[in-house]
Amino acid sequence: MSARTTQRARRDLAASTTVGGSAAPLAGTPAGTPTGTPAGTANPFGRPLFGSERASAAGAARGRKARRLSTLRLVREGAFPAPHGYPDAGTDGRTPVRSPRDVWQLMAPYAEREVGESFWILCLDAQHRVSAPTVITRGILNASLVHPREVFQAAILAGAAAVILVHNHPSGDPSPSSADRDVTAQLVAAGRLLDIPVHDHVIVGHGRYASFAEAGLL
Repeated sequence: MSARTTQRARRDLAASTTVGGSAAPLAGTPAGTPTGTPAGTANPFGRPLFGSERASAAGAARGRKARRLSTLRLVREGAFPAPHGYPDAGTDGRTPVRSPRDVWQLMAPYAEREVGESFWILCLDAQHRVSAPTVITRGILNASLVHPREVFQAAILAGAAAVILVHNHPSGDPSPSSADRDVTAQLVAAGRLLDIPVHDHVIVGHGRYASFAEAGLL
């Protein structure tokens, strides 16, 4: 092969490779024919999606979203088993509660067994006696999700005359956060509408507690 023929072959090879991020047209491809993925399609195979394929992809995406929502709903609203060694509310199933300190003494053994932040309600009868605490939600290390729907659904099912809100701070410091104040105000307002008053919100720390009623925050 002559030197002139070799140089021509090298020029042809260079012209057929990608330059500056865009591919040159392949031999035999009519001028103006798109060779990449058309705009508006997320298809890695470099060809347009037909109508049926586009609909199938959209349906699969909706299915994945529905499964994620179902999983989140199961985690958010599902029943949670109590940690091992949870105490009973009392020998008669009803424990009188007369002060925030009574609430703290009742709930401290529960809070000690939680690795994250948990939210309970104590459903009171007309004599201010409480049955076993009802856990509404278990969250992460420093937060838990609380909605009036779950709180007062449990209260209504228990036939509660009033409720006391309780949650723990795994950090050990029971000082209420701004989020604690907001949630409490929301739940107190919902209780007024349902005529199920919120008597207190007690935050359980390590060896101490904070009471919204004692602090005048209700």
